[in-house]
Amino acid sequence: MKKRIAVLTGAGVSAESGFATFRDTGGLWEQYDVNDVASIEGWYRNRKLVLDFYNQRRAQLKEAKPNAAHLAIAGLEKEYEVDVITQNVDNLHERAGSTRVLHLHGELTKVRPENGVYDRTASEAEVIDVGYRPVVLGDLAPNGSQLRPHIVFFGEAVPNIEKAITLVEKADILLIVGTSLQVYPAAGLYRYASINTPIYVIDPKPVPISDARVTMIQDVATKGMEKFLEMLAD
Repeated sequence: MKKRIAVLTGAGVSAESGFATFRDTGGLWEQYDVNDVASIEGWYRNRKLVLDFYNQRRAQLKEAKPNAAHLAIAGLEKEYEVDVITQNVDNLHERAGSTRVLHLHGELTKVRPENGVYDRTASEAEVIDVGYRPVVLGDLAPNGSQLRPHIVFFGEAVPNIEKAITLVEKADILLIVGTSLQVYPAAGLYRYASINTPIYVIDPKPVPISDARVTMIQDVATKGMEKFLEMLAD
């Protein structure tokens, strides 16, 4: 039976694909106020601004390509049962070949009615894959309400967190790549790993995690994945 690896990824895994991160110098939060473009209050205050912001990101994603870190994570499926739990809203893991990807914060290429529910069986049919095309004011769902990004805004619950906890609990190895572990509830997921589960953390900056199970690999995602694969082979 194959061992199970749970991979928790953040913006750092997509940074080398040219997909802008939020918190680093030059990141998106320096260009936009998070309260304006990524909060539920911001959505109701100025829908056009929020739609334009995600239209720009969708256009950027169309030009981005999976990098070596995405490909290495997908390649783990040759020898392991791999579940990717990502805080990213891009589709670069899927495009790299990962077959089991759980999006905690939504998906950039999808929209849903603004009066719908994020991820419940009754509303899954309401989620629409728009690919990379823009969505504007007046674009309506079949139920007549304005389409909104299929994104978990600040101020909203994270419906997939329970699924993520289950995947971490079952993992034989936990790999954390490119996340500052500052955004909750995702930042606390590692705490659900079994006491005997080794945890590997790849990030160019020190990550605020103190746990005897942790092996730190302080490097960018592509280089860090090379080192992680070497450790697995030893």
